[in-house]
Amino acid sequence: MSMTAEEQQRSDEFEARRDRLRGLHLQPAESRPTSSARGLHHTALISSDVEQTILFYQGVLEFPLTELIENRDYPGSSHFFFDIGNSNLLAFFDFPGLDVGPYGEVLGGLHHVAISVEPERWEHLRTKLTDAGVELTEHSGVSIYFRDPDGARLELIADPLGEMYGHHVL
Repeated sequence: MSMTAEEQQRSDEFEARRDRLRGLHLQPAESRPTSSARGLHHTALISSDVEQTILFYQGVLEFPLTELIENRDYPGSSHFFFDIGNSNLLAFFDFPGLDVGPYGEVLGGLHHVAISVEPERWEHLRTKLTDAGVELTEHSGVSIYFRDPDGARLELIADPLGEMYGHHVL
């Protein structure tokens, strides 16, 4: 796909900005300090229907449900967790009685959650998603993008943790 002259100019301008930011802020791996964080404990999304969410994430994506408790911040609401490997969790809240509206991409909001899976599991899950009628888009032979029942965008990526499309990002 070729770019228009305007798109090429915009791309060049943003590449120059990225080059400037890399020069100012990106430290070589050998001199980069250790992160103060241990890892991502959980990412919390909002569910419109607890059982529908469990059926999708545990049933289709094969992420085991690990706990289902009351949300301490909103009585009657559930807080539930799925194991996404490497001691990381994907969590959800439901907010019964609150009109939280449909999913929307907004500044400061969630664009997508990328979850690394083994290449063989990636193929298996792509088939399960297709069989379940989930619309998906494949990129670079290692990423599939799709939406959960509430519209949140997800990515399953077959690249190892710390890599993206053959580039080390960690």
